[in-house]
Amino acid sequence: MTDEFTVPEGTVEQVTAAIRAVAAQEILPRFGRLTADDIDEKAPDDLVTVADRAAERELGARLTALLPGSRVVGEEAVFADRAVLDLLAGDAPVWIIDPIDGTENYANGNARFTVLVALAVRTELVASWIYVPWLDRMAHAVKGRGAYLDGNRLHAAPPPDPANGLIGLDAIGSQPRYWLAATREAMARLSTHGLAMNYIDGAGTAYLALSSGERTAAVMTWEYVWDHAAGLLLYAEAGGVTLCADGTPFQLTGGNALPFVAAPDLATAQAMVAGLAQRRPSPQADTAFA
Repeated sequence: MTDEFTVPEGTVEQVTAAIRAVAAQEILPRFGRLTADDIDEKAPDDLVTVADRAAERELGARLTALLPGSRVVGEEAVFADRAVLDLLAGDAPVWIIDPIDGTENYANGNARFTVLVALAVRTELVASWIYVPWLDRMAHAVKGRGAYLDGNRLHAAPPPDPANGLIGLDAIGSQPRYWLAATREAMARLSTHGLAMNYIDGAGTAYLALSSGERTAAVMTWEYVWDHAAGLLLYAEAGGVTLCADGTPFQLTGGNALPFVAAPDLATAQAMVAGLAQRRPSPQADTAFA
C-alpha cells in the first residue's frame, strides 16, 4: 500500500448500491414490525435490534468484498469486543459502520434513522455515506472532492457575524439526559454566551442538517466513532470545521477532549471552544444585587 490512498474508481456508486440493498433487505422490512423479542437494551438508554445486527453483518460482508483486505469497525462488533477498535490504528483500510443510527427512533416506528458508513485509512477519513432509508436520500463525500446529497453539492451555513459573538448562534447537540457531570459544567459555561441550543435525536440527521446549512453549529458531547466518522467528513467537505474542547482535531482512535464543536468557520469554532471553558460576564452582574 502506498502512502497516499486513492478511493478506487466506482467505489462511491458501489457503496451507495450496497447500502441501499442492505437497507431494503434488512432494515426497512422490519421497520414498524419489531416485537419485544426483537429489541434488546445493551445498556441503559442504549437499544439494539435484530435489524441492527443483521444490517451490520451484511454491510460488512459487502463492503470488504468491494475492497479486499479491508476491515470493519461496526457499532455492534465493538460492543461485543472493544479490541475491534484497534483496527482503526492499523494499515488496512477500515469501514466504520453504524447500521442504524437512531435505533431508539427505529425501534419505536419513528422514521428519523440513518445508515452511516465511512472509509478510513491509517486514521484518516477518505470517504463517507449517510443514508436516510425511509426517504431514500443519500449523502456522500470523498476527501478533496466535496460533499453531496442526492447529487447536489452541499455547503455549510454562512459564518455568523463575529460582532455578535455567539449570541443567537443556531446550535444543536445531544439531549441533556446523556451528559456527564463535566459536560454539564462545560455546557453551562457555554450557555452564558447566548447560543440558541436545540437537541438532536440522531448523529446522522444532525450532520446532514449541518452539512446542508440547515443548522449552523453543533456541540457533540460523545465520541463513538461510528456515530461521527461519516458526518465529520461530510461536514468538512461542505466547508465546516470541527474542534475538540482543547482546540485539537477529532481523532478517530478516541481520547478526545469533550465536548467537541462543529462550526462553519474556524473563528466560530474557536469561540465555541473558548465558551466551553469560560463563562461570559453578564452586563447586569454589577447591578443585579445593588
